[in-house]
Amino acid sequence: MAAQRTAWRWYPWAVIGVLGFVAVVNGGMVWAALSTFPGVAITDSFDHSNEYDSILATAAREAALGWQVTADAPGGHARLTLADRAGHPIAHARLVGRALRPVGPDDTTMLTFREAAPGRYLADQVLRLQGQWELRVVVTDGTDTLHAAPRVLVQ
Repeated sequence: MAAQRTAWRWYPWAVIGVLGFVAVVNGGMVWAALSTFPGVAITDSFDHSNEYDSILATAAREAALGWQVTADAPGGHARLTLADRAGHPIAHARLVGRALRPVGPDDTTMLTFREAAPGRYLADQVLRLQGQWELRVVVTDGTDTLHAAPRVLVQ
């Protein structure tokens, strides 16, 4: 008399199939992560690390200024508002900047700002793509300098 076959004989194949499916999905996720990675954040990381004390000193000097930077982008035009510690507008400052996309398609736009009103600065360039942008701006007023990186949402 032959032994009766049960459904349990498929159990090892089911485990192998599930593990294979997980391996394929993980492989796809690894490929997607590696193919969309924009690259190195900075190209001279060793030199950058050797200057860490001066970077900290610059950050402390900028924080001591107490300047406030707010940003938005109505219609895709970057707009910055600058104020000092007391909330008074910072007029006649010089702004140099660029806009980067932290997520999504890689895009960089150089920005030139003009003063629209005391403490209000508008970029002449249009941020073409919808979504989040990081504005990396260097603000100079006399001998004082501030590096700011506010994020805006273009809709």
